Amino acid sequence: MSRFISDRGLLARIGDVGEKVEVKASELVVNAMTFLGVPYRRGGTSVDTGFDCSGFVRAIFEQTAGLVLPRRAKEQAATSQKIDRSDLQPGDLVFFNTMRRAFSHVGIYIGDGQFIHAPKPGAEVRVESLSLAYWSRRFDGARRVPVESDTADKP
Repeated sequence: MSRFISDRGLLARIGDVGEKVEVKASELVVNAMTFLGVPYRRGGTSVDTGFDCSGFVRAIFEQTAGLVLPRRAKEQAATSQKIDRSDLQPGDLVFFNTMRRAFSHVGIYIGDGQFIHAPKPGAEVRVESLSLAYWSRRFDGARRVPVESDTADKP
């Protein structure tokens, strides 16, 4: 996994958004990658039972950044900041219309046009490309979850 991240330069491309947020974004990506191969389970919220897409995203943000996101993908989209696809940075959320409704699927952008997600029944947490025709046609938008730095940094 370390080689995968290093080969793609993911940690180097986290962005220029400040050291504290940068650390959180890289930690999100690294933590998410540790769940590769965990089975999909509808309504799943843990590594023990498996994950659905929003349960996976919620678990990663809670474990890594201490943020408790809403349970459903649509709610996660509503509580995060809209960003342009061209502004995607590792740790951002990517949303898709996979069930004929907006924001019905979510994943975590990891850089290099790739995202990690829990795709569907019978599958496992995996990395895929946003440029694949299936995902490209269904792309609903990108969002950024505000990750606050330590309160000691505040005046």
